[in-house]
Amino acid sequence: MARRNESESATGSGTQALQVPGQQTAEPKKRVAYFYDQNIGNYHYGPGHPMKPHRIRMCHSLVMNYGLYNKMEIYRARPGSKKEMTAFHTDEYIDFLSRVSPDNMEAYAKEQIKFNVGDDCPIFEGLFEYCQLSAGGSMEGAARLNNGSCDIAVNWAGGLHHAKKTEASGFCYVNDIVLSILELLRYHPRVLYIDIDIHHGDGVEEAFYTTDRVMTVSFHKHGEYFPGTGEVRDVGAGPGKYYAVNFPLRDGIDDTTYKSIFEPVIQHVVDWYKPGAIVLQCGADSLSGDKLGCFNLSMKGHANCVAFVKKLNLPLLILGGGGYTMRNVARAWCYETGVAVGQEVGPDMPFNDYYEYFGPDYKLDVKPSNMDNANTVEYLEKIKQQVFENLARSKGAPSVQMQPVPRDLDLSDDEDLDDPEKRIP
Repeated sequence: MARRNESESATGSGTQALQVPGQQTAEPKKRVAYFYDQNIGNYHYGPGHPMKPHRIRMCHSLVMNYGLYNKMEIYRARPGSKKEMTAFHTDEYIDFLSRVSPDNMEAYAKEQIKFNVGDDCPIFEGLFEYCQLSAGGSMEGAARLNNGSCDIAVNWAGGLHHAKKTEASGFCYVNDIVLSILELLRYHPRVLYIDIDIHHGDGVEEAFYTTDRVMTVSFHKHGEYFPGTGEVRDVGAGPGKYYAVNFPLRDGIDDTTYKSIFEPVIQHVVDWYKPGAIVLQCGADSLSGDKLGCFNLSMKGHANCVAFVKKLNLPLLILGGGGYTMRNVARAWCYETGVAVGQEVGPDMPFNDYYEYFGPDYKLDVKPSNMDNANTVEYLEKIKQQVFENLARSKGAPSVQMQPVPRDLDLSDDEDLDDPEKRIP
């Protein structure tokens, strides 16, 4: 089934990039496709639930008021269909998500238990439409990368890495990441997935645990912490053995320490695996001060990961993920949108629709705290060496005979799509 964008803006060519002050040479120009649906902020998990889709709307307001739209193309993706979602999830699970609602949920009591829907993953009004928007942006971002119409695709509504084939988990229902990677695999023999959310990217790792065509790399808090998986010894199985990398971390990791492990590990993996494309999950719960997190990354420390991966000059899909202090999520993802388009985003925040959320300083910044860093140099070096030793045991980049079959994109004008409120069934 061909993916097509629902509407396009005429706000920019998407081909420009500004040189960051202080750089000796300009970055290679990147064509950036940015996906946003104005309805995403309307969905609400329920009173007191930490996951708030409104944070994406706050981020978008900052992106627009900083003028980043001049450096990229903004798209409203077609919502993901049931058929597309069942490329990974079971028909029965997706059918349940499409039918259940707060009004009829009592009739689905057994299914709620079966599919792990209830407490952390509640049933709320518009649940399936929310999943469609998240998945649609990620799948179309991947399709545009395959098609060659952009170099970087951004979907902050994506990155829901805990969802499993037959169940919801960790605030995630449909695994847009797995769906987008499956799309990339239509064209690329090998895809690298990188996860900097504070939680282990278990749903994505599990989906590709037995294949060498996807390499998963997750940096995460480990121990008595959700989801409780992702030990360094978890390396994949069967043909996928040594194609899963886990870097378990302790509380309080800071910018310098994170950089000291992230960059050498990712560079080593890229040199060894030679991926054709990269998917980067940018969960913002690894930022200092997150309501559910325990790391100590600043906004710029978090964004350094995006900048480093961008410099690898491979087709790149950038996704959101966790993040539960809304004002800091919006700050970080706006700043990282600037990194993607090559524009320095200054600290003085322009007036925007949610300006009052960012008081009292009204700055685009997330500073580290004075919390202790439990990650010693010795511990990190030990884990890093284990990762390198595991990679050395593998066969390197697998050879795959395949015919590239990128999904066709219908970019022609369609009068049925002129109304931005119109939904395609």
